[in-house]
Amino acid sequence: MAPTPKPAFGLGMRPVHYPALLENPGCVDWLEALSDNYLVPGGKPLYYLDKLRADYPMAMHGVALDIGGTDALDESYLRSLRALADRIQPMWISDHLCWNGVDGVNLHDLMPLPYTEEALRHLVGRISRTQEVLGQQILIENVSSYLSYAADEMTEWEFIATLAKQADCLILLDVNNVYVSSRNHGFDPLDYLRAIPAARVRQMHLAGHSDHGDYLVDTHDAPVADAVWSLYGHAARMFPGVATMIERDDHIPPLEELVAELQIARDIAAGNSVHSQVEELAA
Repeated sequence: MAPTPKPAFGLGMRPVHYPALLENPGCVDWLEALSDNYLVPGGKPLYYLDKLRADYPMAMHGVALDIGGTDALDESYLRSLRALADRIQPMWISDHLCWNGVDGVNLHDLMPLPYTEEALRHLVGRISRTQEVLGQQILIENVSSYLSYAADEMTEWEFIATLAKQADCLILLDVNNVYVSSRNHGFDPLDYLRAIPAARVRQMHLAGHSDHGDYLVDTHDAPVADAVWSLYGHAARMFPGVATMIERDDHIPPLEELVAELQIARDIAAGNSVHSQVEELAA
């Protein structure tokens, strides 16, 4: 396996890029594998996962943990995650602060939670059990949201900060999701960033979104927006040295275009001006 140096700038690993990643080892510092795509006994997904793991450090990122759900935790799913982690020795394992379904029905979406004391108690026990099975702390990612609950007792950022402390878990800070939610709900995204405990942030996500005028949708189908780059500049100063990556799940460009876009993140983190690069990519 590739050694695991201090991670810097990576990409989400997508099948369309498998050949290019293998042909250009080291073109990015690390890769994020979507855990749920590799929970299989064999076949092409695991073949390429093993091949790429020989060249790149990896993180595991899931969408089906249902950490906020009311159904019992799926112990079989947790054991499968543990087996995959034992296989590829990831830098860390992450999933989303959400619920995915109810009564055994998976809605295949990342549904936001109410920010209440009751929800905190519910999550702490489930995260603790997940970390026990996996044998390590997990990273919990903030999701984008398009509605709020009347029952909310605190802000999202207060909820996440409290949860990380009480559950002793880590944070995957999605900068694009912070921006999308700030536009949808009318809060200052810098208030959000200021409340997040820096010592808990292990990774940051960047992605594109769709602008519908009076609301934004987290679509991962476009380059990172200028406003998100600007917010990332603040995040990079608040959480220096934290591993950063770009997600792209639709309208996926050639690998070299994403590598060029990732260079913007490198430059921002280094304190360099990136306006010309952003304009060139937009063109």
